Amino acid sequence: MELTYPSYLILFVSGLLAGFVDAIAGGGGLISLPALLSVGLPPQLALGTNKFQGSFGTLSAAASFIRKGKVKLSDNLKGIAFTFIGAGTGAWAIQQIHADFIKHLVPFMLLFVFFYTLMAKNLGVVQVKARMQKTTFFLIFGFGLGFYDGFFGPGTGAFWTGALLIFMGMDMTKATGTTRIMNFVSNITALALFIAGGNVLYTAGLIMAAGQIIGANIGSGMAIKRGAPFIRPIFLTMVFLTIVKLIYVNYIS
Repeated sequence: MELTYPSYLILFVSGLLAGFVDAIAGGGGLISLPALLSVGLPPQLALGTNKFQGSFGTLSAAASFIRKGKVKLSDNLKGIAFTFIGAGTGAWAIQQIHADFIKHLVPFMLLFVFFYTLMAKNLGVVQVKARMQKTTFFLIFGFGLGFYDGFFGPGTGAFWTGALLIFMGMDMTKATGTTRIMNFVSNITALALFIAGGNVLYTAGLIMAAGQIIGANIGSGMAIKRGAPFIRPIFLTMVFLTIVKLIYVNYIS
C-alpha cells in the first residue's frame, strides 16, 4: 500500500503528539489510530501498524524513566514476566471469542479510575506505603492487565497507573514510568501476532515511530521534571477522553 507525502507528514506529526501524550499519561492511541485510519489504512492494518509505531514510543519513554533513575528495571521483572504471559494469553483468546462483552464494561471501569483519582487530591503526590505485596500485585495486575491489553486494549495505561497509585502507593512519576514499561511488554507481545498475520505497514509505522521517539522523549522529560502537578491533569484528561470515545463507539455510533 502506497501513501502520499502529505499522508506521511500527517502520520509523523500524529506520532509525535501521540508519543508526547502517551509518555505522560497514556492515551496516545486516541491520536495515532484515527490518524492511520484517516490516511486510508483498513482497520486490521491500522491496528497492527499502531501497535508497531506505539512500541517505539513506549520503549523510548520507559528507557527515559529508567535512565533518569525514576524506575528500576530490576524492580519490575516479575511484572514484566506476568504481563508477557497475560498479553500472550489475551491475544490468543481474542482470536477465539468475541470481545463485545468487555467493550461495554470498560468505560465504567475507567470511570472508577477517573473519579477516584479526581477525588483523592493527594494521590500520587508522594510515595506512600503499599497496600499489597509486590509479587501478589504483579501476579494479579501483571497477568490481568496484560491479558486485557492483548485481548482488547483501550485504557490499559490508565488502569496500570491507577492500580500502581492505589495499591502500590507510588508517586505519580514512578507510576507513570512503571506503566510505560508494562505497556511496552504487552504492546510488543501483541505486535508479534500482528506481524505474523501480515498486518503491519512498515513504511507508515516507521514514519510514525520517528515522531513517537521524539514525542516520548520530550513528554517523559517533562513528566520527570515537573512531577505530579503536571502529570495529574493530563492523566485525568486522557482518561476522560478515552471514556467519552468508548461510550460513543459502544452506545451511540
